[in-house]
Amino acid sequence: MGANTSQVSDLSDNPSLKALVGTESISENDPFWNQLISFTFISPTSSGDSKLLEEAVIPLAKILSISMPMRCLGFVFLFHSQLFIWQAHNALFMIRCLLKVFIREMSEAELHQQFSYQERAPGSCGGSEDLLEELLSNLVHLIVEVPLLDITYSILFEAVTVLLVFFSYQLFYKDILRDGIIYHMCLTSRLVKTLLYNFIRQEKCPPPSTHIFEPKAEGGLLYGLASGVASGLWSVFTLGGAGSRAGIDQEHDPLPLSNQSLLLLLVLANLTDGPEWPNPYRQAITCFRNTQDTSSLPVEQPHTFQINFNSLYTALCEQQRSDQATLLLYTLLHQNTNMRTYVLSRTDMDNLVLPILEILYHVEERNSHHVYMALIILLILTEDDAFNRSIHEVILKNVTWYTERSLTEISLGSLLILVVIRTIQFNMTRTRDKYLHTNCLAALANMSAQFRCLHQYAAQRIISLFALLSKKHNKVLEQATQSLRGRQGESAALPDYAQDLSVIEEVIRMMLEIINSCLCNSLHHNPNLVYALLYKRELFEQFRTHPSFQDIMQNLDTVIGFFSQRLEQAGSDLSVERVQEVIMKGAQALPKDRLKKFPELKFKYVEEDQPEDFFIPYVWSLVFNSGVGLHWSPHGIELFSMDSG
Repeated sequence: MGANTSQVSDLSDNPSLKALVGTESISENDPFWNQLISFTFISPTSSGDSKLLEEAVIPLAKILSISMPMRCLGFVFLFHSQLFIWQAHNALFMIRCLLKVFIREMSEAELHQQFSYQERAPGSCGGSEDLLEELLSNLVHLIVEVPLLDITYSILFEAVTVLLVFFSYQLFYKDILRDGIIYHMCLTSRLVKTLLYNFIRQEKCPPPSTHIFEPKAEGGLLYGLASGVASGLWSVFTLGGAGSRAGIDQEHDPLPLSNQSLLLLLVLANLTDGPEWPNPYRQAITCFRNTQDTSSLPVEQPHTFQINFNSLYTALCEQQRSDQATLLLYTLLHQNTNMRTYVLSRTDMDNLVLPILEILYHVEERNSHHVYMALIILLILTEDDAFNRSIHEVILKNVTWYTERSLTEISLGSLLILVVIRTIQFNMTRTRDKYLHTNCLAALANMSAQFRCLHQYAAQRIISLFALLSKKHNKVLEQATQSLRGRQGESAALPDYAQDLSVIEEVIRMMLEIINSCLCNSLHHNPNLVYALLYKRELFEQFRTHPSFQDIMQNLDTVIGFFSQRLEQAGSDLSVERVQEVIMKGAQALPKDRLKKFPELKFKYVEEDQPEDFFIPYVWSLVFNSGVGLHWSPHGIELFSMDSG
């Protein structure tokens, strides 16, 4: 690119690039290479400029332009010379630009061939070196070994980004790639650990005034060149280059290294297992332990390491507004038993649960995958009885994002119930996704036996949801009956009404079981639910004789009849306070043996077969949409449709 190029439009006339793609060979020791990577090119900040850059790079598809900048990676380890760090960053940026084109234009095997190419003088012998393996090794070594400082921030970001681009072949294939040459070339659990720590540290892109390249009078001519050129590059990076997308400034996207490291981590964790190659990155994520854990492992596990769980938990709590952080939380809770045990032991679970509930509350604004991940996280958490008890002991003040009703004081458990019920109602009226409401109901069912001191509004919403289901059931039943009358004498099957009716009755059954579970296990703890049940008792009459609900309705009839009788004995025109007093005393007096025992409601999240069919397109859609400083033409993407997510 050379030192004189400052914008995309200048690339076609750049003398260094013209020489690079020319017919004359250039020796490794030629000063040309030093000039080539000594540029102050401004990284594109808009999709239009990114497209122009990619088009300008296409003619440079000559392996020499990769192999020589790659050799400059060694410069980054010479910290006494800031000039080398700057040049190594530029070399990485060039490699990234070229790689994106090569990956789009050629197969992985062809790319590997290109990296293995080496010119030789006539009569010389010797095998060619594998530059691809050397480059990947250097990238991993750089990411893992170089400390994160102001001076190294941009080169670490570029190294992570280049590695991310290396795996981007998947974008251009509709089918999931089951193996690849590069999968086996950068195996190290330390890479996983470093990427996690990059996410944990949440380091902002340093401002130009703090880095080591500030001009110094005593630095001499060479130092002045390095400081002057690198300062310009650093300003571009922090104010609108690789650290931002079009229209997004540093204030709104201040964590490029953290974001990019998390995306690469998710890509690595979701690589498929090969026939003889269990994914080592997933193994590392599955078994890493807390730095505070001093116990010895019964059997030494491969790829294991230790990391500070408290720092990781804090970062996860703070970053749940992004899809990728929620996906990481899901991955850790589902796959790492050490992390799941630690999270469930925390006494400040509200810091984690509240952001998850906020995702679900704003379901209209979130993509469906983000909502799924948030919901499955709740389902995993509710598998633990201690969690289900403890969330009712955490009292929240003024939940500002819940706008349907002022909640000046409510337990975390009651808020969770409110948000899940709202999600079910949204799904019933909008998306009608069976998977979504099944998981919502499973979470409520897991919690039901430990419902404690339900907020009045939460109790009302449980019964209101049942009322909505009852109304929907009657409507579908009426439509099915009318359709049946109009089709007398025809042998054709009914429309979808029968199936709709079956689904609604399944949901009604689950809601009755949830209410029954609460009444059987913690009736005396939930006077507000009994009050709401009595207030809307007529809702349940139509299901008393229904064959699908008769057994479960026996307990509800017993509770409704018992408390109705006590209220009648207390007199007429009772105040709300007096009704609640009668319920409280009645809850202590109701013999438990009058309620029929049912199996405990317990649901466990299990990934479906071939989960990669969901997760790999999801992860790459996040890279496509959220990768910092990355642009791919949507026309070449085969893995997912542009409206997915």
